[in-house]
Amino acid sequence: MNSKRYRPETSALHAGWRSDGATGAVAPPIYQTTSYQFRSAAHAASLFALEELGNIYTRIGNPTTDVLEQRMAALEGGAAALAVASDQAASAYAVQNLARAGDNIVSGTDLYGCTYNLFANTMRDMGIEVRFVDPVDPAAFERATDERTRAYYVEMLPNPKLVVSPIVEIAAIGRAKGVPLIVDNTAAPLIARPLDHGAAIVVYSTTKYIGGHGTSIGGLIVDGGNFDWAAWPERHPSLNMPDPSYHGIIWVEAAKPLGPIAYVLRARTVLLRDLGAALSPFSAFQLLQGLETLPLRMPGHCENAASVARFLADRAEVTKVIHPSLQHGPERQRADRYLSGGDGGLVGFELGGRIEAGRRFIDALQLFYHVANIGDARSLAIHPASTTHSQLSPDEQFATGVSQSYVRLSVGLEHIEGILQDLDQALSAAA
Repeated sequence: MNSKRYRPETSALHAGWRSDGATGAVAPPIYQTTSYQFRSAAHAASLFALEELGNIYTRIGNPTTDVLEQRMAALEGGAAALAVASDQAASAYAVQNLARAGDNIVSGTDLYGCTYNLFANTMRDMGIEVRFVDPVDPAAFERATDERTRAYYVEMLPNPKLVVSPIVEIAAIGRAKGVPLIVDNTAAPLIARPLDHGAAIVVYSTTKYIGGHGTSIGGLIVDGGNFDWAAWPERHPSLNMPDPSYHGIIWVEAAKPLGPIAYVLRARTVLLRDLGAALSPFSAFQLLQGLETLPLRMPGHCENAASVARFLADRAEVTKVIHPSLQHGPERQRADRYLSGGDGGLVGFELGGRIEAGRRFIDALQLFYHVANIGDARSLAIHPASTTHSQLSPDEQFATGVSQSYVRLSVGLEHIEGILQDLDQALSAAA
């Protein structure tokens, strides 16, 4: 089925699967197996030599997971995708697929906290330098680039600032130098399409909006198939030089019969094979169930979040509201340029910088769940100063520029009346 000609609502239901050839089952089955019978010795040799694609071992690929990968690639307009066990594995593999010890990437500072720690500390311990720059200043990416820079990295709708980066300009600077742009689109599935604006790779935490129901951890990498790796052999030796981890194969050459998938082919057959962060077939099945209703859910998240932002902006207890719908000037222009059909489901706000106010607000919530997740169908809230930032003094500011009273809301799909009622009583308790 050529799903690329369909709109997202249709691709989310049909891409990558029609029915099971043996039973006629319409829903993709859970292929809960480790291994796959080869038809012959020649067939096995062909698979291992990458002369054809197929099932070898579930750590590398699985038929249930393959449907999720095909579906996400179709939704993003990419060439292929790789599903992995978590968002952190997706972020790590996206970088490690290009960068080795002694190399660097340039990343925007506005990142999910665990991604920031991965880049600032764990990657450093691996010998990969991450150079942090202002994500709204394309020139900063250019200034930080040298001959060992392997990629640029930004979040499409970063939490907590929720300020969209100018990815067209960043991507153009990178492409002129042979540097691909990787975009984490976790907070803006369907409402943003980074590949349409010059990104080469898109990563997701499928745990969030794609799964949508808080049941399964997962991550995903989409290869846009739109970057000419072979044109930059010195910039990307991992894809252009013989790879000793796979019999001396040169990935840009090996991928030619299969399509423009050298990047994701290496990520699967080297990193996923060797590091093993495989998504379980059952989790892939659960994430597929969520994906099928994503086009229905995202507009609801966006509409409710915009209503919450307006409500909070009118409250005397609230000193700052962070949401794209309330932005002006260049920030709003970028949101209009890259976001379509809504501004996302996240809202941040501050209560005068007082850590105690944030704590009282959280403790008073009745409808909202106090959890560390986002993107659930239910409304969620967290006060970072009481969790990962509890070591900071009340006078200190987060590196992200928000105060100790900052609260993050992931606005769910409940009726807006119930959401606002819960916020109203919790704000009164926090005053």
